[in-house]
Amino acid sequence: MIRVMIVDDEQHARDELASLLNEVAQVDIVASCANALEAVKLINKLHPEVLFLDIQMPVIDGFELLSLLDQEVMPQVVFVTAYDQYALKAFEEKTLDYLLKPIDPERLKKTMAKIEAAIDTGEEPHYQTPELTRIPCASGHKIKLIDPKQVEYIHSDLSGVHVFTAEGNFFTELTLKVLEKQIGLLRCHKQYLINLAHVAEIITLENGLAEIVTLSNHKLPVSRRYLRSLKEAFHL
Repeated sequence: MIRVMIVDDEQHARDELASLLNEVAQVDIVASCANALEAVKLINKLHPEVLFLDIQMPVIDGFELLSLLDQEVMPQVVFVTAYDQYALKAFEEKTLDYLLKPIDPERLKKTMAKIEAAIDTGEEPHYQTPELTRIPCASGHKIKLIDPKQVEYIHSDLSGVHVFTAEGNFFTELTLKVLEKQIGLLRCHKQYLINLAHVAEIITLENGLAEIVTLSNHKLPVSRRYLRSLKEAFHL
């Protein structure tokens, strides 16, 4: 069976697509969710082979969602939309396929045939994703969108990934690897990313280690592996 995940902000649309998929193909629908942040969490956890993704969603749309994913867990993507003007853009983003709502069962069969062929040949999905200009973070029952310029540093621990700003500490489902690649923060330790604009001091220690002091007086470790790149960033 093909492991499938459905992302759409409308419950009836998710239910309808799930029903059609079960009629036309052998699938295991591992998850169905209503927003991008929930989707990122479940994709990172469940590693679906195929993502049926609505384009027009509030806060973070389908195109932006792809920017939040690590290439290592990127599924084959089929965009689902009720708007014809998005269909061309979907192909420009080099998605596997797209479906127009209301979904035609025969069209869905053809899409599933494409998916099966891509999986059988081991084709790895690579999509042209938009620049990440906002970091989605969980804030109670809301999604807080943080400007990368406001980020002082980012730290990962057993509880997850935490984004530190002057306003506070926020939890995100994005990985350090995605954040390092997408917003240009520098890795100074396997568990830390630093915004160079917020570095006040670099204190060299013994054994090739160092410590960063930020403008707000937070202290971050610098491992031997990343000290050289940190110095080069400041032309030291």
